[in-house]
Amino acid sequence: MLKDVVAAMPLEGHKIHLCFEDGAEGVIDLAPQLSFRGVFEPLKDLAYFRQVRVDPDLGTVVWPNGADLDPDVLYSRVTGTPIVCDPVEG
Repeated sequence: MLKDVVAAMPLEGHKIHLCFEDGAEGVIDLAPQLSFRGVFEPLKDLAYFRQVRVDPDLGTVVWPNGADLDPDVLYSRVTGTPIVCDPVEG
């Protein structure tokens, strides 16, 4: 299902407006999604959180410390589309 994030704009709090390559867009509030530990701890600081940008090679949002988020999860949260996992053949 991989849909690349092509634009991201930080909003109030820990919200980001996201645009995807297929034209889907919406706002996601990451505060309930992040534990703010480890690599995500600096994102507690709203000034740091607002440094979010899109990495076109990864197709997702990233922060200066290398933190990034799975674009499939972001797409699912924005659009309500469930993530479908292909069964592993054995």
